[in-house]
Amino acid sequence: MKLDTQITIPVIGLVVLSALLPLAADWQIPLLGGAVVTQIENVQALWLLFGALFTAWYIKPYSRPKGEKQFWMWAVMWWVVLLGRSTSWGRAYFPEVPHIVFRIISVILVGGLLLSLLSSSLRKEIARRMKENSIPVWLLAVTVLTFLISDTVEHHRLLAPLFVRDVHYADLMEELYEVPFLIGLFLTTFYFMRADKMAKKVYSSATQYLHGH
Repeated sequence: MKLDTQITIPVIGLVVLSALLPLAADWQIPLLGGAVVTQIENVQALWLLFGALFTAWYIKPYSRPKGEKQFWMWAVMWWVVLLGRSTSWGRAYFPEVPHIVFRIISVILVGGLLLSLLSSSLRKEIARRMKENSIPVWLLAVTVLTFLISDTVEHHRLLAPLFVRDVHYADLMEELYEVPFLIGLFLTTFYFMRADKMAKKVYSSATQYLHGH
């Protein structure tokens, strides 16, 4: 495993944003009876959908060699599962539909994600990447940290009061901290996608050079 310890502008931006979020209570942002939280959730759902579509478009899994194809299809599936989870598997938009339908959707999506690991090609590719790929340390750290903070606030864990200055804003703070998490998740995914693209470009150039000589 190689560690990329470069501190980039997006990392700094996410850190600053995360540090300012607890001040939301001091700004007295109107909650509008939960409408603000709902709109943030809707934007997050659109972002997750964008993550899935962009990953599929940018990396084009089916054009990749065996192993990479399975890995990036799995990555797209992760985005879809996160989208399903954020919308309660669709129940947030279709509350009148029987609960069993959403249960089936969750089982299919999560099951597909887990069953994909039965593929030896996928497991080998994950192992190869863990060994050979560079890891954006600070970007990944900020992404994980903001997720943990959001989870802490959501489940009212011991450290929750550090981030919730007013209990009336607890739901809002949970959603706000998911924003830098989701941005960081996309930037981390893009980091690996761009590395794959560059590696493919270098390989193609080297192959053309060798064939030309």
